[in-house]
Amino acid sequence: MANHKSALKRIRSNNAKRLRNRYYAKTTRTFIKRLRKTTDKAEAQELYKKVSSMLDKLAKRNIIHKNKAANNKSKLAKVVSSL
Repeated sequence: MANHKSALKRIRSNNAKRLRNRYYAKTTRTFIKRLRKTTDKAEAQELYKKVSSMLDKLAKRNIIHKNKAANNKSKLAKVVSSL
């Protein structure tokens, strides 16, 4: 167990950040699934803008790796263009 007051605070703040990061990552995954399931091209293009922005934010905050974000965006762009 932590011996210092600052270590206890660090544990609390890390847990809060962990939960927040999980929430953002899960929300993004949900939008990715929604984008993959859509059949309307106009709706897919709008969703793609939103999802790519979300992926960029996750990569910027180091929640996911920047290459993973780029990889996901590339695959999703293929999906949108094939509609």
